[in-house]
Amino acid sequence: MKEGPNIAFVASLIGDPARANMLTALLSGRALTATELANEAGITPQTASSHLAKLQAGELVRPHSQGRHRYFALADPEIAAVLEGLMTVASKRGLLRTRTGPKDAEMRRARVCYDHLAGEIAVRLFEGMRARQLIVPASEATTFQLSAAGRDAAFGFGIDVARLAQGRRPLCKGCLDWSARRLHLSGSLGAAVLARVLELGWAKHASGSRVVCFRKGGEEALFARLGLPMATPELA
Repeated sequence: MKEGPNIAFVASLIGDPARANMLTALLSGRALTATELANEAGITPQTASSHLAKLQAGELVRPHSQGRHRYFALADPEIAAVLEGLMTVASKRGLLRTRTGPKDAEMRRARVCYDHLAGEIAVRLFEGMRARQLIVPASEATTFQLSAAGRDAAFGFGIDVARLAQGRRPLCKGCLDWSARRLHLSGSLGAAVLARVLELGWAKHASGSRVVCFRKGGEEALFARLGLPMATPELA
């Protein structure tokens, strides 16, 4: 056997349909109980507990106890990025489980990807930030740096970049969007942008869904606050 990361083991954990459904449900960023995850996967609570034990052993999910309840969440943002990447591969090859409908259109427009904004709005936001050079490419393909202008824009938006930079999590990452098949902003900055949008009341979470519903004028306010055009810019 060759040495190195055991991707076959990780793939086997994600590859089971029930576990895949549970992991996808956790992409909303919310922690869910075993019963809630069982409903998402269409299996019994007993079977869900068995699957969750395997996912926890593989460090793909982490438990959190509160009172008499036990909740599960994705272990870290890297798991969310892997799931979004697999969804991109499946979507690109037409491997869809259901027909596209109105709910899918809402998901494509704006949704939560673990703790940051994804979808068409998020892609346009990311590409606008690149075009204005608020973020610039770093050494790795999906890693970006915040420019001086970007720091000023973030500060004006009410985000404490200095505090974010002290954390262990990368500040600016490009996360491949499965519906748009282009990058959107993740990392601690991406999480802070979504949190600020919700705090300002420009958008809200749809109940029981990953969909993010922008209020009237909310999308325009977001782009205007960062000095970005609403149209997708051409990148050099």
